[in-house]
Amino acid sequence: MAITDWPLDERPREKLLSRGAHALSDAELLAIFLRVGIRGKTAVDLARELLQGFGSLRQLFDADAQKFCAVQGMGEAKYVQLQAVLEMSRRYLGEKLRRGDPMVDPEAVRFYLTSKLRDYHFEVFSCLFLDNRHRVIQYEEMFRGTIDGASVHPREVVRRALHHNAAAVIFAHNHPSGVAEPSQADERITKKLKDALHLIDVRVLDHFVVGDQVVSFAERGML
Repeated sequence: MAITDWPLDERPREKLLSRGAHALSDAELLAIFLRVGIRGKTAVDLARELLQGFGSLRQLFDADAQKFCAVQGMGEAKYVQLQAVLEMSRRYLGEKLRRGDPMVDPEAVRFYLTSKLRDYHFEVFSCLFLDNRHRVIQYEEMFRGTIDGASVHPREVVRRALHHNAAAVIFAHNHPSGVAEPSQADERITKKLKDALHLIDVRVLDHFVVGDQVVSFAERGML
C-alpha cells in the first residue's frame, strides 16, 4: 500500500505537521528525507530497512559514500543531500549557541559538541570561548591525539583565551571508543588548565567528554 493510501494521521509528513517532528520515529523522519521509496517498498519501508541494515541513524549518518551508495535506492545525490542536512544541523546548533547562554541551555551545548566531536576516529580537544555574559565568542579545535599532559598545552589555551578576550571557557574532547567516562589523564589536564586560566581570571565552566553519551565534569562535581 502506498503512503498516500494510509490514513492521514499515520502519514509521516501529515503527522509531523499536526504533532511535531518529535512525535515521529527514526524511520518516519528518514522516510520524509527519502521522499519516495522503490518498487514494492514505500519510503517508510525503505527507511526501516536502512536503519536495520546500518544499525541506527548514527551509523547511517556515519557511513562513507561508497557504503551508502551501495544500498539499493540510494546514490550520490541522496548521500550529498544527507551530508548537507547534517552540516546545516551543525551550523544551526552553532548559531543557536552564539545567540544564547550555554549555561542556561546546557542541552544545546551537548548537542553542538556531540555534532562536532563524536564522529572523529581520534581524540580532539576543543574549547568554547565565552564572553562575560557567557555568550559564545568562538569554538576552536585546539589539539589532536591522545589527551594527556604531552598533547594539551595550557600555554596555548591561555594564549587563545587572551586573543579572544574571553571571560570563561568550556572544554570538550571526544573518546573514539564511545566510552565517555573521564580518565585520570582527563582530570589531571583539566586541573592544569583551570589553574593556568585562573591566573588570567578566565573561569572554566565545564569540561564535556563526548562518546556514545556525554559526561559533564560540572555535573559530576569534578571542577
